[in-house]
Amino acid sequence: MESLVLKRSIVVGGHKTSVSLEDAFWRGLKEIASARHLTLSAMVAEIDSGRTSGNLSSAIRLFVLDHYRAMISAPAASQSAHAEAQQIR
Repeated sequence: MESLVLKRSIVVGGHKTSVSLEDAFWRGLKEIASARHLTLSAMVAEIDSGRTSGNLSSAIRLFVLDHYRAMISAPAASQSAHAEAQQIR
């Protein structure tokens, strides 16, 4: 399974910039933006404003990774809380 890194142009804060991302990260970013009812540019602007170091492409990858990791851990935490509630009864 080969995922090519493609350079894409996007407008962030009124300035055109480019990011180099694998297609899977680009699709993930678009899904997250859509779920949050944000444009892709607005989502990237949020990521850009919150980064403390590294380049924008890396910040986007980490953001997408963190988003999906949180989705995986949330059901596990919910199941654990449910199990604890059942033990109390």
